[in-house]
Amino acid sequence: MNNKEDFKPYIPADKITPEFTFASIFMGVLLAIIFGAANAYLGLRVGMTVSASIPAAVISMAVIRVILKKDSVLESNMVQTIGSAGESLAAGTIFTLPALFLWASEGVMDSPDLIEITVIALCGGLLGVLFMVPLRNALIVKEHGVLPYPEGTACAEVLLAGEEGGASAKSVFLGMGISAVAKLLVDGFGVISGVIVAPIKALKTELSMEVYPALFSVGYICGFKISAYMLAGGLIGWFVLIPAIVTFGGDTILYPATVSISELYASGGAGNIWDSYIRYIGAGAVAAGGIISLFKSLPLIVTTFRDAIRGMKGSKKTSNLRTDADLPMNFIGIGVIVMILILWALPQIPVSLLGAIIIVVFGFFFATVSSRMVGLVGSSNNPVSGMAIATLLISTALLKATGDIGAHGMQGAIAIGSIICIVAAMAGDTSQDLKTGYILGATPKKQQMGEIIGSIVSALTIGGVLVLLNYSFGYGTAALPAPQAMLMKMIVEGVMDGNLPWALVFIGAFISIAFELVGIPALPVAIGLYLPLELSTTIAIGGVIRLVTDKLKKKSGNEEKNADAGKGILFCSGMIAGEGLVGVLLAVLTAVKVADKLNFSGILHSTLVGPIVLSLLLCAFIIKTAMDSNNKKAQ
Repeated sequence: MNNKEDFKPYIPADKITPEFTFASIFMGVLLAIIFGAANAYLGLRVGMTVSASIPAAVISMAVIRVILKKDSVLESNMVQTIGSAGESLAAGTIFTLPALFLWASEGVMDSPDLIEITVIALCGGLLGVLFMVPLRNALIVKEHGVLPYPEGTACAEVLLAGEEGGASAKSVFLGMGISAVAKLLVDGFGVISGVIVAPIKALKTELSMEVYPALFSVGYICGFKISAYMLAGGLIGWFVLIPAIVTFGGDTILYPATVSISELYASGGAGNIWDSYIRYIGAGAVAAGGIISLFKSLPLIVTTFRDAIRGMKGSKKTSNLRTDADLPMNFIGIGVIVMILILWALPQIPVSLLGAIIIVVFGFFFATVSSRMVGLVGSSNNPVSGMAIATLLISTALLKATGDIGAHGMQGAIAIGSIICIVAAMAGDTSQDLKTGYILGATPKKQQMGEIIGSIVSALTIGGVLVLLNYSFGYGTAALPAPQAMLMKMIVEGVMDGNLPWALVFIGAFISIAFELVGIPALPVAIGLYLPLELSTTIAIGGVIRLVTDKLKKKSGNEEKNADAGKGILFCSGMIAGEGLVGVLLAVLTAVKVADKLNFSGILHSTLVGPIVLSLLLCAFIIKTAMDSNNKKAQ
């Protein structure tokens, strides 16, 4: 099915309107930095990120239409194109590169420097964008009407409903403000505890939840089903496995712990059992879930790659239309060759020239797969983690087989895995943005230039964010668990040294297999098993709020045409951004030795009144915003 001949974009091809302007570039760069830093913080906290396209589009409409008094939907589109690049590059980076900091803290290797992080992020980001240029005609144009690209289409709908841009933007800014205040009260001034814990002695475990705005927001954005799967994984860990281990373990000393299970529990409660055993079971579950999702997608992956290559072969364009103009192929070719030479020359990536070429070939394959996958099922179902795990397993095994072991080999494996992960994430985001532009009538060449700018800016800033967060809080700590990076670290160590508690890892793997056999997607359950229960509990509450508000809106006839553009989603996106930005601000204050002077934790911090009241207020704000009667008008 090819609807190109029948399709007419919102802005006709023969009409020239402002698009690649100073205002759109400046705002896009600013939002790329903001959402990149916020998503980096969120991903290091809970192991997942959220799309920044729609919030960036809404903010850009508010500024361009309301403040600058300009009526240019393509300028707003350029802002979200550049802005969302920061979120995607951050997502690909924080899933892998913090492993290098974790090894440095253990004395295995030196800490990565800014140049190393920047170059790896830049290579992955630019390759992801460059690969999408020849794929655009094959996937976006020729498959219009076949590949829906849900996030890209939703973003176009939001931009076309620009008359309400100012009103919708209030939800984003309100969410940012409320969550910033909450984050300051909890982690800045320390007047409210950030966690509620209820010991359950009969089961030798505990029920806990954190009160951070981003967690409620993630649950609301993901929806009830995904958040319920995550909570199910948490309950298996804390209400099945931990009680079983403590009850039957007794005086047994089980690797990797060095003391008996009874001593472990007596000294630190259920948290010690989770840290010593459950996180390895969770790691096995996540790895298996990611690989299963990849294998389930294999038929689609093969078809995708075949169809995309066929489309590229038949995509020699003679059209001179503005809406058909891509970056020239000689520019793309030179760019890819430069990336190959950088990968070959970079000492932190121990590959030959042939190895660099192979990385680029695999990157193109995963970029193609990622682009078509998000076109069919959306970015949230794109098996990027499975691709990253598969890449790490293969690259680590190859490096070990060639004798490159120890710190040097592990560093190389993470660098290779990072590039592939960033390529897949960036290709998925770029394709969604190009779909938005195709519907609106944007100039593809200018959008591709915007993606490149967003990638460069994000790559230049993400290294500083990672170094700052590690220096201030430390990865693998309660403040920043860095769950995905911890998983990647375990996988590389397991292949290189074989020192993982494999029995625990395989227990987790078979838990994932069991869920898949009964038709339940294993990956969200595995993530819940891998994360501390206090995160999954709060995320589940956000999911319940989404379920209730959606049903109430449907019952009242105020159901949203596009759920991704609803005020509840925008408010929660703002809350995530607000908490992330304050988290980065607190990291700066910690680095300059000022944060401790602002902490006034006292009697209020030790009571449950503060966190309970704060939780109720945050839930009330989400419900009120989601049920706003203006919601229907904003569509």
